[in-house]
Amino acid sequence: MADQGKWSDLTRRVVSAAVLIGIGIALALSTGIVLWAGVAIFMGLTFWELARMTGWLGPARMHTPLGRSRPLVLAIVAALSLFAALGLPQIAPLVLLIPIAAGLPGAVPKDRLTYAIFGAAIMAVGYELVHLREEYGLPFILWLMGVVITSDVLGYFAGRMIGGPKFWPQLSPKKTWSGTIAGWIGAALFGALLWLGGWADPAVIFLSPVVAFAGQLGDIAESWLKRRAGVKDSSNLIPGHGGFMDRFDAVSGAVLAVMVLSWMMGLPGVGL
Repeated sequence: MADQGKWSDLTRRVVSAAVLIGIGIALALSTGIVLWAGVAIFMGLTFWELARMTGWLGPARMHTPLGRSRPLVLAIVAALSLFAALGLPQIAPLVLLIPIAAGLPGAVPKDRLTYAIFGAAIMAVGYELVHLREEYGLPFILWLMGVVITSDVLGYFAGRMIGGPKFWPQLSPKKTWSGTIAGWIGAALFGALLWLGGWADPAVIFLSPVVAFAGQLGDIAESWLKRRAGVKDSSNLIPGHGGFMDRFDAVSGAVLAVMVLSWMMGLPGVGL
């Protein structure tokens, strides 16, 4: 029974990976307006989940028409703002802030800063995903996805098989140091394979674990948000497997890390 409990979420992990791969490949293969629209819709749905977790469906609002409809309105505003920002790069930062400004007054006071930070992160991730696809190409996106998936898979199995001390028990009670480190090692090996195969610069060997760690922090950040909101999943948009934020929290952390790295240094060439 203990072993069965240890692997009880394996099916969920497999389905999550399938959802991640399916949506990721669909968006990665898209270009132009189709890519912009797909990412904008996806981020709009994620924004809807954020709005619901930061007060818009709280006890004081959930039975009012405004309380029920405002998260959807904010989702539409977020999607349209992201789409517009992609076409107006000169003023993109200002346009990306529109849904944060629109929703901030309605978030419960204790969650307004949370709403602003996570909202800004969602918008930045959407914008950066499109930028990376258009600037660095499909192989770069596949490397990014590969790092996250490799880190998650190896981290899961190492954590269940080896166990040991928890990485951050207050926020993520199942994540262990053994799984976390295995994720870094797996990401480094993935980068090494790309380099040895002649598909990437050697820098990917060192940057892949950094990106993997950022993905793990994205997972932990979303766990913190759900605990704060008192919910198990960000939504039920993926029946039986939570919401979009649940499935793409690690990808979001990885994308934000790559964005910061691009400011500090040149990004590695992938798909040479």
